[in-house]
Amino acid sequence: MESTVVAKEGDNYTKALGNRQVQMIAIGGAIGVGLFLGAGGRLHEAGPSLVLSYALCGIAAYFVMRALGELVMHRPSSGSFVTYAREFIGPWAGFVSGWMYWLNWAMTGIAEITAVAIYVHKWLPDVPQWITALIALGVLITVNLLSVKLFGELEFWFSVVKVLAIVVFLVTALGLVFTGANIGGTTAGVHNLTNHGGFFPAGVGIALMTLQAVVFAYSAIEVVGIAAGETKDARKVLPKAINGVVWRIGVFYVGSVLLLAMLLPWPFYNGGESPFVTVFSRLGIGGIGDVMNAVVLTAALSSCNSGLYSTGRILRALADEGEAPKFVGKMNSRHVPYGGILFTSVAYVLGVVLNYIVPSKAFDIATAIASLGVVATWATLVFSQMRMRQASLRGELERPSYRMPGAPYTGWATLGFLVLVVVLMGFSDGAEKIAFYSIPAIVVVLAVGWRLVSRKRQARTGA
Repeated sequence: MESTVVAKEGDNYTKALGNRQVQMIAIGGAIGVGLFLGAGGRLHEAGPSLVLSYALCGIAAYFVMRALGELVMHRPSSGSFVTYAREFIGPWAGFVSGWMYWLNWAMTGIAEITAVAIYVHKWLPDVPQWITALIALGVLITVNLLSVKLFGELEFWFSVVKVLAIVVFLVTALGLVFTGANIGGTTAGVHNLTNHGGFFPAGVGIALMTLQAVVFAYSAIEVVGIAAGETKDARKVLPKAINGVVWRIGVFYVGSVLLLAMLLPWPFYNGGESPFVTVFSRLGIGGIGDVMNAVVLTAALSSCNSGLYSTGRILRALADEGEAPKFVGKMNSRHVPYGGILFTSVAYVLGVVLNYIVPSKAFDIATAIASLGVVATWATLVFSQMRMRQASLRGELERPSYRMPGAPYTGWATLGFLVLVVVLMGFSDGAEKIAFYSIPAIVVVLAVGWRLVSRKRQARTGA
């Protein structure tokens, strides 16, 4: 199969991302603030059983990524799932999935901005958190507006820092667990998984309630698919990057949470500090807690960076079809969709404001609503793959050799799991319930928006 990117005429994107950068963008998407910050609060809520939540969501993420891989091999596109939804489900699906993805990243940006403020506050407690968050946001907007190559390079080094930190943590944690080290007055070991109320100290129900937060933690793995439209030799590079995400999920996410649960009794963790910072600070080694704080700060900046990049491309794909304001589809001389990037940055500024008004709740509310966008994106990818497979069985297209394993059964199972995650949000007592009850309002807004878009098209065509 040819190695050139099949792009829609008029995309005007430069193929500036090479194998090195795409591999790291894939890694960066697989390691985010959902793990570096969110895992602390969830461990405090659910205890060691959080490991099972990460494993279950990791399995779902694996099938989502394989579905994405098959779609990318069919047609690499910066429009990603929006393009696939239009082609295999219908125009309305592209509209809905695109705006749900934007909602995801708008809320994720608020969570990341909050995380940045929390991390910097550790060093500069007298400086208002919103100021440091605003400065960081300004730098990332500038980087994204300058060039995709600069974005790729910055994301490459962000990801290098994150990967090295996780590897150092995993190696150090294994050594501490095997030697039964004393960590701030407690002993590390397997016994911490069961000695403090059992593996399910808060009950199975609470463990299930963490699924929403864990799904958020896995968000951004799909960014590598959006990068396809600006990747050299996409059909050669992308399968390797996607396959790499799979094993990283197992090692970095499940492995890290398992080791965190063994290093310290689960009540020692909290949502106001990264669990990695908690562990290294309690080791009593001078400066190590600050080093880890710098690393998790990098993770938050990386996620914001990816959010601006991906939403800029998705909004342009919507604008090209008249499904978003014309402004968000505008490109600058450097082939960067600056309209979409600036549009998303407005939501990120709102995150700075919310962090000023309700700093204690901003992160949880934002991640809960963002999870709805993640679920919608994942479901779109899986269902698009299922429809593509049906089209190939009818002889309408040639199915790529890189395929979703176990299709269509794994696809239906993944969709069922995603429905379960949303339903469980309605039984929560926290921010998840706010997100669940916002679903009708979101549906109404999307329905009205699609109706307006459809009427505009009919008036333009005279149909």
